Parts: sequence; C-alpha cells; structure tokens
Amino acid sequence: MATTADIKKGLCINFKNDLWTVIDFQHHKPGKGGAYMRTKLKSITSGKSLDHTFNSGEPLDVQQITRRKFQFTYKDDSGYNFMDNETFEQITLQEDEVEGYPYLKEGQEVEVCIHVDTDKPLFAELPPFVNLMITYAEPGERGNTATNASKMATLETGAQINVPLFVDSDIMIKVDTRNGSYVERVKS
Repeated sequence: MATTADIKKGLCINFKNDLWTVIDFQHHKPGKGGAYMRTKLKSITSGKSLDHTFNSGEPLDVQQITRRKFQFTYKDDSGYNFMDNETFEQITLQEDEVEGYPYLKEGQEVEVCIHVDTDKPLFAELPPFVNLMITYAEPGERGNTATNASKMATLETGAQINVPLFVDSDIMIKVDTRNGSYVERVKS
C-alpha cells in the first residue's frame, strides 16, 4: 500500500470514489505537530481541481494508468474517434475527454491515458505544441508593428487565436495547445 511519501506529480489515486491525478504537492513540517502533505489534485473524469491536505504517512489507493499513442481519425456525432497505432483498435472519446480539442486535426498523434485495471480510456492529450496552417487572417496594417498588437486568425481546425499583426493567411504557425496561444512562425 502506498503512502503520502510516494506522492509525485502525475500520480493517479482513487480518492472520494473518483480518479484523481496529482498536479502539484508540497511537504510541510511545522515546528509544532505532525508533518503533512499539501496537494493539488485534478479529477480525471470531470476535470475539476481540488486542494487537499494529507497527513504524513496516510495510505493512498494508487491506480495504474498507462499512456499509449493513438492517431486521431475523424469526428462524428458520437465523438472523437482514435485508432491505436499498434493494435489498430478504435476508441471514441467525448469532447470533454480530449484536452486541447480545438487544435486537433485528422492524422495527428495524441497520447491516450488508459486505466490498467478496467482497460477504459480516460482522456486524450495533445502534444504541448502543434503546427497548424492559418486559413484566414485580416491583413496587417502597415506601420502598426511597433507595438504588441494582435489580430484574430482562423486555423485549419476552425479554431480562432490571437496572432501578431505580421502573420498572414496560408502561413504555418506553432500553437501552444495548453493555452491556445501563438508561439512562432514555422519555417518551411
């Protein structure tokens, strides 16, 4: 049985009849009283975050999850469909189970977290950065590039993000999928 001494980022535990992953943790040893572990947990099923304090040495119900590479094939009324790159088995996930779904394009590789005991897919994660083509952007105004002004641009996936004024249509850019921000132009 695992204890609070085994807590690390990314650890998956069964807590309050739900699967939670550890986002952050801090060990505290006050001058008076026992040590404790402050944690920030994120629910795998609902996406909610929770701050919880565990007493030092408290037992934890650690759950095994595995990450496997899947390829996004298509989206339909039932959800987002992915294919396992090794076994060619197909799974369907709902929109709330796909982190960064606005930046997902067909053929893109993602990591799917699967609960080992139940063999149930939990969620899919895009890579932190993806290269996407801008399909539409208003032309930038000449001489207005000295400031950090930005404009809206539409990506090939249909998502809209803010880009600098010098970025035009039909240019490949790098996008941060965690917050949906422009990173840089991609050289071809």
